[in-house]
Amino acid sequence: MSKRVSVALIITMSLSAAVKIDKTQYRGWPNCYRISNGEIELVVTTDVGPRIIRYGFVGGQNMFKEFDEQMGKHGESSWQARGGHRVWMSPEDPVLTYAPDNSPIHAEVKGDVLELTGNVEKETGLAKQMIVKLASTGSAVEVVHKITNKGAKPREFAVWALTMMAQGGVGIAAFPPRGTHEKDLAPTNPLVMWAYTDFSDRRWQFTNKYLLLRQDPKNSKAQKAGLFNRDTVGAYLLGSDLFIKRTAAQDAHRHPDFGCSYETFTNEQFLEMETLGELSDVRPGGSLEHTEHWSLHKNVKIPVWTDANIDQALAPLLKR
Repeated sequence: MSKRVSVALIITMSLSAAVKIDKTQYRGWPNCYRISNGEIELVVTTDVGPRIIRYGFVGGQNMFKEFDEQMGKHGESSWQARGGHRVWMSPEDPVLTYAPDNSPIHAEVKGDVLELTGNVEKETGLAKQMIVKLASTGSAVEVVHKITNKGAKPREFAVWALTMMAQGGVGIAAFPPRGTHEKDLAPTNPLVMWAYTDFSDRRWQFTNKYLLLRQDPKNSKAQKAGLFNRDTVGAYLLGSDLFIKRTAAQDAHRHPDFGCSYETFTNEQFLEMETLGELSDVRPGGSLEHTEHWSLHKNVKIPVWTDANIDQALAPLLKR
């Protein structure tokens, strides 16, 4: 395997007069880029990364977690959580997955493309990319994640897209469509546990259609679970702002972690929403892509966590 790897984040904007890309400082990092259509803004770091560190309404709260003590810093010898949105390789490996992204990256605007390229990762033979498209109006964002095998040997992996959400919200994961015993005899999806998963923990809640996980800043016990859904839908309600991420999946047998297309994790610091692409044997020079669609919505209220109330909040937004 090659000992050198390039890491790039390519941000492609659906530019019009309403969408702007501006270089700016953000929380101690002088070389960030702000992408906005006047309603929504994203901030990407280039002093470290690549990362999308902010996504929110202009003038509103950041839906993404930020680790205050890590903001504005760089050059650490070990991987830093930092917060925001990133792309990883799955299955999780204690060395390869946690290759540090703590060095400055190169940014270049190419027409309607902002290309950011990181330093060589000595730990892996993979090149990581994102392509992000912000709609000219509204909150819709398309994030295409791409990992290319730059090594000399084939490698089996899946693309793993992870979003760290700010504290104090509730995560919502949708099960595949429900049915009846009389009509639906075959299983529909796996529900995957980790060794530390404890469904008696009060932060978990099951309804017929959804799996809920609450983020509690006072509870440091880690929790994680995963599932498969061909139309993978995850959401996070923080106050009255609702973040939704979606992706399409094909076959549970081809996904990592016993067939997961979606995983959710929490501790006292954040809640993570994770989607996974298919596990594939990638030859040198080959690539895998995995696409997420994001949206953000104001004034969403779910007074009681029932299927009817969640459906009432989510269904109209998922049809847009």
